[in-house]
Amino acid sequence: MNDKTPPDDNADQPAGGEANPPTLKTIAFMTGLGVTTVSRALKDAPEIGAATRQRVQLVARQIGYRPNRAGVRLRTGKTNVISLVLDTEEQVGGFVSDLIYGISEALAQTPYHLVVTPYSRNNDPLEPVRYVVETASADGVIISRTEPDDKRVRYMTERGMPFATHGRTHMGIDHAFHDFDNHAYSVEAVKKLAALGRKRLALLAPPSNLSYYHHMRDGFADALMEHGLSEVPFPMATVDHSIEDIRKQTVELMRRPNRPDAFVSGAGAGTFALVAGIEEAGFRIGQDVDIVSKQSSKLLHLLRPQLYVVNEDVRLAGAELARAVLGRIAGRDIGALQSLSKPKAVEAYETPGSGKDDTT
Repeated sequence: MNDKTPPDDNADQPAGGEANPPTLKTIAFMTGLGVTTVSRALKDAPEIGAATRQRVQLVARQIGYRPNRAGVRLRTGKTNVISLVLDTEEQVGGFVSDLIYGISEALAQTPYHLVVTPYSRNNDPLEPVRYVVETASADGVIISRTEPDDKRVRYMTERGMPFATHGRTHMGIDHAFHDFDNHAYSVEAVKKLAALGRKRLALLAPPSNLSYYHHMRDGFADALMEHGLSEVPFPMATVDHSIEDIRKQTVELMRRPNRPDAFVSGAGAGTFALVAGIEEAGFRIGQDVDIVSKQSSKLLHLLRPQLYVVNEDVRLAGAELARAVLGRIAGRDIGALQSLSKPKAVEAYETPGSGKDDTT
């Protein structure tokens, strides 16, 4: 194997110390291999034996080797960066941290690094995407808060930027995505409430411009019809409203003559507000009113054990999104990069002997 011309991205840097980070030359010296062999082993080149690859990669981890991004970009045209374009007001309760954790874990064994590109939902959501594409500051993009006809999807498709979306679109463009089946969630939630004998249900839904609003709303309507239940409209609040706004609207709703006797909640944070509003209006969770809530982190049992929940694995979503965007960068078929998580059974946190079961 010819090691005379090392394709090193930072091999000319001296080794040792924080001011002089370890380089390919450092690893080559420690392993007794050539620089080119080390470089190829770090990239999992098939022509390098498995034992050699493992030894080189172990040494690299132990000494804290990191490729020089500027050198990589000059040599390959790649940044080794994935940009997560994230709404700065994303829901609380661990959603953001779990999503980032899932993506980061999936990228950990690759050359790619995650950079969060924030934006405010009060501004044009296309702007941060346009910035990333026009400055070539990332090799791939992940977006959330997907809309049925999403201009970000159209823009990146037209410009050939690899991307994946957290959520589906309905615009005739095939693209990589991961989504939670909110239609199935609503169906399961209504089914549970029907089994509890509830008759008048309200839905705390996402904003109507988002794709998952339509999935959740359609599932809710289908299940109401199937079980012969009625809806108490609750259009005054969405999961995007503040906890205080949802609480106030819930109090008002519960003081009406035809109040709901059950809620389906689209987010754990909103459920905190629902509980506060229901109890302020003088009603008891689990007796006068039941709630089935989706949650992304397992906190609601600390609020009221009488709540019913369906867990959404946001870490899994992050890992699937990372896999999808890396697949698009590698040119994999889009059809293999689309995934949908099905909700598991509705769970109850009530203690044994209370009369509540554990599943639907």
